[in-house]
Amino acid sequence: MISFGPVPSRRLGKSLGINNIPGDKICTYACIYCQVGATRHYTLDRQSFYSPEQIFAAVEKHLGKLQQMPDYLTFVPNGEPTLDIHLEESISLLKKIGIPIAVITNASLLGDAQVRDALSLADWVSVKVDANDEAVWKKINRPHPKLTFESYKEGLLTFASAYRGLLATETMMVDGVNDGAELLQRNASLIATINPATAYISIPTRPPAMRSVKKPDEAAINRAYQIYTGAGLHSEMLLGFEGSDTGFTGDAREDILNMSAVHPIREETMGEILRKNGAESGLPDQLIRENVIREVIYQDKKFWIRNFSGK
Repeated sequence: MISFGPVPSRRLGKSLGINNIPGDKICTYACIYCQVGATRHYTLDRQSFYSPEQIFAAVEKHLGKLQQMPDYLTFVPNGEPTLDIHLEESISLLKKIGIPIAVITNASLLGDAQVRDALSLADWVSVKVDANDEAVWKKINRPHPKLTFESYKEGLLTFASAYRGLLATETMMVDGVNDGAELLQRNASLIATINPATAYISIPTRPPAMRSVKKPDEAAINRAYQIYTGAGLHSEMLLGFEGSDTGFTGDAREDILNMSAVHPIREETMGEILRKNGAESGLPDQLIRENVIREVIYQDKKFWIRNFSGK
């Protein structure tokens, strides 16, 4: 279950996802809005998951099944990708394929020079900047207790000052948590210092880890955009469904399991996976009976997500 997709990405076009962290979610954060669900293993320790050779072989095999190549190979795992101690070697190997490499990170480990070195090899890196306020950072991202706000910010600025690829930031807005004008002004100030190519503003569009999480109203979203652009940032809003035009490998079961491990599958997308793979419409129900996926409703939309608990 190392690779999945390609999936339509609002930032990267067609993105072949790479899940370099197997099994239950392993992360440095437990963000209240996370689409992958609750953090099962909370750690700051970088460790070995898959070997770089395993990742390269899985991606190469997956690409061989596709009719059209993706725009990016994207590390977007079931947790924080920089916890993978082999990330640098994996990126280096994958670059031989000739498709740009992207990494979506929460930026919590950028204080580590080895993490910065690994990410420096990627063509596109997105870093999370949800709050330039320690109390709000702790409330929305729920970082590992040993992480400090100052080390997080220092790592961000150090990486941004040296990185030569395309750098993006992403701010996930949550109603009543980080959508106030003063907080947004402070966030925009920090992001302007980072100077990304694009500062994305997003809202929850998939089932979040905490049921209490709500998307902000239109006035708050517009306020964020005006504040960010007013700070001189090239800002874009990620507000809607990215589309159902996903890739397929010919094995619907594997496509569903691999994608749902890191990317809740919306009803329209599930229909496309089944259609393109020539699979029976009852396959999702069969996988639910096997306790490997589960069905959830969010904002009146049906999604399927991976069930690692087996219950």
